[in-house]
Amino acid sequence: MSVTRTGAPQPPVEADPRRWWGLVFIALAQLMVVLDATIVNIALPSAQRALDISDGDRQWVITAYSVAFGGLLLLGGRVADLVGRKRTFVIGLIGFAVVSALGGAATNSAMLFGARALQGVFAALLAPSALSLLTTTFTDPRERGKAFGVYGALAGSGSAIGFVVGGVLTEYLSWRWCLYVNVPIAIVAVAGALVLLHDRPGHAGARLDVPGVLLGCGGLVALVYGFSEAEPRGWTDPYVLALFAAGVVLLAVFVWWQNRAPGPLLPLHVLKDRNRAGCFLTMALAVVGMFGMFLFMTYYLQVVLGYSPMRTGFAFLPLTAAIIVGSTQISARLLQHVQPRMLMVPGMISAAAGMLALTRITTHSSYASEILPALILMGLGMGLTFMPVFATATAGVAPQDSGVTSATVNTSQQVGGSIGTALLNTIATTSGAGYVTSHLTDPAQRELVVREGVVHGYTVAIWWAAGIMLLAGLVAGLMVTARAPGHGSPADAPVPESVA
Repeated sequence: MSVTRTGAPQPPVEADPRRWWGLVFIALAQLMVVLDATIVNIALPSAQRALDISDGDRQWVITAYSVAFGGLLLLGGRVADLVGRKRTFVIGLIGFAVVSALGGAATNSAMLFGARALQGVFAALLAPSALSLLTTTFTDPRERGKAFGVYGALAGSGSAIGFVVGGVLTEYLSWRWCLYVNVPIAIVAVAGALVLLHDRPGHAGARLDVPGVLLGCGGLVALVYGFSEAEPRGWTDPYVLALFAAGVVLLAVFVWWQNRAPGPLLPLHVLKDRNRAGCFLTMALAVVGMFGMFLFMTYYLQVVLGYSPMRTGFAFLPLTAAIIVGSTQISARLLQHVQPRMLMVPGMISAAAGMLALTRITTHSSYASEILPALILMGLGMGLTFMPVFATATAGVAPQDSGVTSATVNTSQQVGGSIGTALLNTIATTSGAGYVTSHLTDPAQRELVVREGVVHGYTVAIWWAAGIMLLAGLVAGLMVTARAPGHGSPADAPVPESVA
């Protein structure tokens, strides 16, 4: 990428003509990472039967990935800054492919759990390096809008695509192909990255902040693991409370250390910027509601309405399409002309409206009239929100901090997803149990009352999710004050590659 001595982008004719092809492979890698958070969900019952995994242990197929991914993202971002983003990106892709093949060939539960944890480790290298490569490849405001539109669409729709792909692969091939499918994707992405992507070298003289790694990653792992364990154990379980306490203490000490470390893992000026902090918080809150919706609708469609795994996956396709439209056709076109919050606030209101529509579901709801409109509203809202969040959070960051800033965006997304899954699932379970207790007067009606109780629990949790999304809109409206990139906002000005 060519820039002038003042840091302004060169005319498009002098830019790398292959940068849009580079975006294809960056997007492909990001899709693989996001997709793997959900692709095994639909395959889980088949894998559980094949490997004789107990009901108590089956959650580890999901949790092992999310804990390693969410806990190590900050480290992955800083590694990308130190050794080079392209190198980290390629290493992450190769490692992800190898351990995906290992997981697909698993002969017992321990082998599968270990492979999923290693997938999370390499995803923690891959995700921040992909986003930071995008940030430094596209510095022209108009091009950044289009590029981040594509990226935001994949980040928002990848989970839904995971349900579709997981359903098709499980029904027609085997649950193992939900892991094997990463191998050809990674091979294509590595080949494209080696040929098309360019990056400045890493900072050879810099040192990794080892105490920061132990404190920050340890705190995040404790929190993510605590939220995952709150689902089966309950919020007041001593083990869960101990994990939360350990996470809070470690992160508090981490913040204290970052003010004193000579080469901090997460420079606090990244968090002190009002717009970035607002974007991080908006992302975390938005994902709380979105992941809760994925969890409930997956079970609702399969267990309550009796959909097959593949039909369930395809039921999410309108959501995916709406996210892509909202991100690439609306946000990407308007961001140059309006403030980011003018997209984020309406986006969260739209998503909350979609969630509120889902509170009307019953044990016999119609997909076309009651579920489909809600999914479209949700998708458009998330598409309007994700794209300006990614673009604003990473705009104007010095190259040496782009990896860790990108990692912080991904961390807020991952931690928000973990919180959403555990918090809303606990609310749904508790509310559903209370409904059954108060309404079960005739033992002969037990099956019907239990089904009604399950749906009641979902609707109560969805009310909470809608409220959290409205809170995300309020945070975006109050904290994200950046001007439109096309109007010369200093925060959005490109940073020259020579700054290091």
